[in-house]
Amino acid sequence: MKLREDNFGFLLADVSRQLRRAFEHTFRDSSLTQAQARVLVYVLRNEGIRQVQLAELLDVQPITLARLIDQLAASGMVERRADPTDRRAYLIYLARSARPHLLAIDKAASSVRADALRGIDKAEAELAFATLRKMRDNLAGR
Repeated sequence: MKLREDNFGFLLADVSRQLRRAFEHTFRDSSLTQAQARVLVYVLRNEGIRQVQLAELLDVQPITLARLIDQLAASGMVERRADPTDRRAYLIYLARSARPHLLAIDKAASSVRADALRGIDKAEAELAFATLRKMRDNLAGR
């Protein structure tokens, strides 16, 4: 029966869960939660994004993101700016004080990535990343 073998989706989910746990463990002494760290990284990649679009990218409910942004804004790490084209919307930007936190996130992520890629040569890792990106892009339009 084929269901007893490794299933691609389950394998990806297992690796994803293990990566999250490893990051949580490595990042445990931070003042940020994993969710807050994730928001900061997505804002870094998409600075000036509308809050509702950021919620979509993060795959969280807008109210959940609003609470996270409230926390990060209160800590001085992000700022909301009124969208000049839509007075109901806010654009999210990083504040300068987010930089040390982003460096800590990068350090923790690099450590976890090194553990995950142990025993995998550079060519194998590059192929895996390229394959995952292609799969993401293939599924993005669904």
